[in-house]
Amino acid sequence: MPKLKTKSGVKKRFRLTATGKVKHGVAGKRHRLMNHNGKYIRQNRRTDVISDADAKVIKKWAPYGLN
Repeated sequence: MPKLKTKSGVKKRFRLTATGKVKHGVAGKRHRLMNHNGKYIRQNRRTDVISDADAKVIKKWAPYGLN
């Protein structure tokens, strides 16, 4: 069997926690932030954990794990 490739978008956007959950940065924080209020910007500062159903798909796209 040939080696499986990791989807390049997945390795840029996701990381694994120590318990194996998938975390990601929040969307909508790159530019045009003047249109958002301060509450939105504060609440989306941190990373977020993805649901188990979505994490299963993301782990398929990264067959050898995420560093």
